[in-house]
Amino acid sequence: MRKNVKESLIDIIPTILDAHEIALKYAKSGEIDLVMSVFTECQEAMVKIGEVIEENEGENHKTIEFLQSYCDELYEVSLVIAENSEPNFNKLFKRIALKLKDVLYSIKNDIKVRQEIVFMPYKASMWDALESVWKAADEDPDCDAYVVPIPYYDRKNDFSFGEMHYEGEEFPDYVPITHYNAYNLETRHPDAIYIHNPYDECNYVTSVDPRFYSSKLKEYTDCLVYIPYFVHAEPNNANDPAIIESMGHFANTPGVINAHKVILQSETVKEIYIKALLGVYGDTPENRKYFDSKIFGTGSPKFDKVCNTARDDIEIPDEWLKIIQKKDGRFKKIVLYNTSVKPLLQHSEKMILKIENVLKVFYENQGEMALIWRPHPLIKATIESMRPQLWNDYKKIVDQYIDAGWGIYDDTPDLDRAIALSDIYYGDVSSVVQLCLKVNMPVMLQDV
Repeated sequence: MRKNVKESLIDIIPTILDAHEIALKYAKSGEIDLVMSVFTECQEAMVKIGEVIEENEGENHKTIEFLQSYCDELYEVSLVIAENSEPNFNKLFKRIALKLKDVLYSIKNDIKVRQEIVFMPYKASMWDALESVWKAADEDPDCDAYVVPIPYYDRKNDFSFGEMHYEGEEFPDYVPITHYNAYNLETRHPDAIYIHNPYDECNYVTSVDPRFYSSKLKEYTDCLVYIPYFVHAEPNNANDPAIIESMGHFANTPGVINAHKVILQSETVKEIYIKALLGVYGDTPENRKYFDSKIFGTGSPKFDKVCNTARDDIEIPDEWLKIIQKKDGRFKKIVLYNTSVKPLLQHSEKMILKIENVLKVFYENQGEMALIWRPHPLIKATIESMRPQLWNDYKKIVDQYIDAGWGIYDDTPDLDRAIALSDIYYGDVSSVVQLCLKVNMPVMLQDV
């Protein structure tokens, strides 16, 4: 049974006890008809409690016996009151109060609470930020875990909404998906909601559907949990003002502010987030205590996913094998080439030229090296929104690379497969770098 349902049943018992007191006063004043009317209402309340328990726990649940015992005692007491002009009312009402106490005890102790947790990712490629938490919840026999991908929109140049996207069909086959229209947050009121998008209306490139902004979701649960879809480069000095300022852009977001809990990759990153937030909201003992109680540095699920994905365990597409295998069946050295959003925004045409030159080098060395080019999943939306003049040139490079077929273009949601396959990372500064370092992969950063 859900916690809120169980609590609602418990809350009914004091109301019934108050009704006993009212009925006792009626009895002592000789208003027997009113006593019977109150008893009828008490019995109807018990029937409703029984219906809820049967619906959630089954017809043979232990508490049903106590409900029936209470109703039987109520009936016996009503007969005594009706037939005896001067009964010991206090003694009679104590009998039904004890039976009511048994009901309350059974509700509290015999009905187990089942949690309902809903995970609300928006991009399938960022699912690794939530997956290990979902797996733990899904394997818990006392928990019902739902994965409810939410739609998102591209932003146009004028910041208005463009095309809507829904990636529910792109998640791994082992993840059962519930459509967002089939899950009513208001009526179900899950015990916890997990999100990985912190920006609400503040993102210039994309926006999740406003119905699922963190400011809205927190109204439908007692525990909104935010876990970033990225990981930071682990800082060496939590007191460095430049690092605090840099991370402050990630800390002071709607998702962090609205969440009841924030899960970060380390205690050091937690410390920096708190310092950044105190710089905005004031470094008071109250604020420090508040942020310390809601932000946790217990680790990122992204690290769990990448560390638990091995090359031997993944299924390699046949078209990839043709590229990464030599004629004798041995694998070439596989390079993960990662391009991110920020360099394109900073360097524009120079970055386009850089990508062309990089692809040329790997094309000339394809006999010994295989390239997996993996662009940031929001590159297309970012260029179209913020650098539309670059789109044709960028798309031309991508199309030519795919058509040539000498390298792999990986725009699938499965980043961890690409990391598990690769021998070395080359590309932009990105949270992907931190995942590669976590599995001891050599890293080289490209310089425009």
